[in-house]
Amino acid sequence: MRSPLLWTFVASVLLLCGVGGWLLTDPATSRSEALKTAGLAGGAVVALYALWLNDRRRRVEEARQEIERQRHDLEMRRADQDRERVSDERFAKSVELLGHEADQVRVGALHALAGLARSRPTYTQTVLDVLCAYLRRPFDHARYEDRNVEDGPEVERELQVRLTAQRLVAELLPWASEEDAPSYDLDLTGAVLEYLDLSRRKIGRLLLRYASLHSSTNLSGCVITDRAYFTAAGTGNGRLIGNFRCRGAKFLDYAWFSGTVFAENADFTDTTFSGRTTFKEAVFTQDALFGGASFADSLDLRRTSFLGRFVDLRFARAPEHLDVYYTVLKSTTEHRLPDGWRRDAHDDDIAYLTVSGL
Repeated sequence: MRSPLLWTFVASVLLLCGVGGWLLTDPATSRSEALKTAGLAGGAVVALYALWLNDRRRRVEEARQEIERQRHDLEMRRADQDRERVSDERFAKSVELLGHEADQVRVGALHALAGLARSRPTYTQTVLDVLCAYLRRPFDHARYEDRNVEDGPEVERELQVRLTAQRLVAELLPWASEEDAPSYDLDLTGAVLEYLDLSRRKIGRLLLRYASLHSSTNLSGCVITDRAYFTAAGTGNGRLIGNFRCRGAKFLDYAWFSGTVFAENADFTDTTFSGRTTFKEAVFTQDALFGGASFADSLDLRRTSFLGRFVDLRFARAPEHLDVYYTVLKSTTEHRLPDGWRRDAHDDDIAYLTVSGL
């Protein structure tokens, strides 16, 4: 097959000769004008060929770039698959090491899982589930019954591993101020926890049913976007006498504290309860502080017991619906109550809370 360039040259010469010869037959046209016009005609053919050649080069370059882009996308997908494979292997190995006998190996496995969640955010909820599952493992310490009793070194080392798991759980949760951050769920049902600190963190669904909360528990400033269940949870002494701190927190959905036992002071000052809230059958052994708390829905205080030295129920916003059936205060409890609330003595030891209009 002959080159298009040769055909273009031949066509240009033929057009040059043909046009030039035709114009030279006209007496009114000078020789110079005839040659100029013939040259323009021949040059037009060359110009058309140049345009065609440039367009062809452009299409070839675009096709080459498309092939390079597809190759790059393929390499990126392969790299992502390799990273996912490595992450899966790293995750599986770390989970396996959580059952190792050596406490330092278990701590290393916990940090490896946390590092995986930080580098691969899609693993965050899965890693949190694993950490919570570790904390749900049965655990007991002699000081939970008697703070003056020492337990064996193995139990103490396991406690340190669990404290590491709790700290990593908190670090993996976004800050409450990060409105666009995702909300991650925590399932700590039945977990034995000590010095739990989730303050100023953003949480999705929080399950602490039947959990043992030893020493101080801090939820101050946190935002819980989904339902929170503390059903039958208990705050224990642990190493030290601790408080349940929940100042300025926000519960955006249900807040369920039915049957919860607060062994020490419970502070809900300035906390917002946006959904249904219940403290039914809860026991406040020491001070109960609800000053400035806001309730946008209902509040259930049926059979709730306030047995401490001081109780403050001066809400910033009263609930739309309130139940105070058999709500008990000790006769010696100093109290701060909203307008319309009163304490009716029952006997020398206890009194009942009543509300006008209920």
